[in-house]
Order: sequence, then C-alpha cells, then structure tokens
Amino acid sequence: MYSLPTLSLCSGCVRFAPPPRSAATKRRRLQIRAMRAVVQRVASASVEVEGRTVSEIGPGLLVLVGIHDSDTDSDADYICRKVLNMRLFTNESTGRGWDQNVMQKNYGVLLVSQFTLYGILKGNKPDFHVAMPPQKAKPFYESLVERFRKAYSPDAVKAISFSPSRADLSSPCPIDLNRRHIWGNDERSI
Repeated sequence: MYSLPTLSLCSGCVRFAPPPRSAATKRRRLQIRAMRAVVQRVASASVEVEGRTVSEIGPGLLVLVGIHDSDTDSDADYICRKVLNMRLFTNESTGRGWDQNVMQKNYGVLLVSQFTLYGILKGNKPDFHVAMPPQKAKPFYESLVERFRKAYSPDAVKAISFSPSRADLSSPCPIDLNRRHIWGNDERSI
C-alpha cells in the first residue's frame, strides 16, 4: 500500500521524502527496455572487415543500432521514423541550421549492428545479457534495414550486420545523438 510522502527536517532544510520502496520496485525501475541508436552526422563513413571495405557512404548519417531482447516491430518503426526525420543538416537556400533531414539532402545512411550498446559493467567485466541473442537479432536487424530502405531509398541505405572490425568516419562537425525508445512509461527521449 502506498503511503503519503512524509515531511522531514534535515539541517534546517525542509524536504519531502518519498515512502521507502521495495527491492522489486527498484529493479523494475532499472530494467532496460529500449532499442538504441547512436546517430552521427558524417562527411563520409566506411566499415572495414578483415582489412577490406565492405560498405561506405559519402555525407549522411552513421547509425549504430543496438537491439534489446524485448524489441518489437513497433520499436523498429519508431527508430526508423525518428532517424530519417531528424533535422541535423543546414538548409543552404535559407542558411538555417538544423533544418533538413537526411532524406531532404539526399544523403546516405550507414546502419551498423552494435550489440555492445547494451553493455553493462558487472564489476570489471562487460555483460550483454539484455541484448537480443544473435539468432534472433540477425533477422530482426535485416527487417530494420528493409524498413529504412522502404521509407527512404534502397540505394541510399547501406548496412553491415555483425561484428565489423573497424569503422572509419570523417566528420566536419561531429554530432552524436543517442536515440532510445522506452516502452515502460511510453517515454521517448534523446
């Protein structure tokens, strides 16, 4: 049962103290349920695997995608829509910054599957248990790539799936944005 907040005095300060929470409530609040995308505006980007370039774009967006074990098609739709509509580029005709999205500029999008976005340190060791397992993640990621291609242009969207050994990028003005889709309270945030 929820009790009303209590008033307590602390060194001359007055503050409202919330009622104590159970361990189960704290665990629920800390659960991660979100597809993640790290979006970087680039002058060019390429991905190398074993010393050879497997995918590259000119100006556009490099998007590192982390897939959570509980992600659904609606999470993929949300990330696709938000990434493609982010206004990160200058409009040359008006001179206004942050005015056009990647589709309006006809720039490229390079998608890279990155399960390490769900790394959690347990002591000194990373733990990736909340990331979708590879056997489920691969078809899910491929469907995400298809969503991007259908929503924009098959030729403009490049993708590399699992474990690239090296990503090179050139940014005139680095802009990194974390995009999360959080379902717990239907909050959407950058």
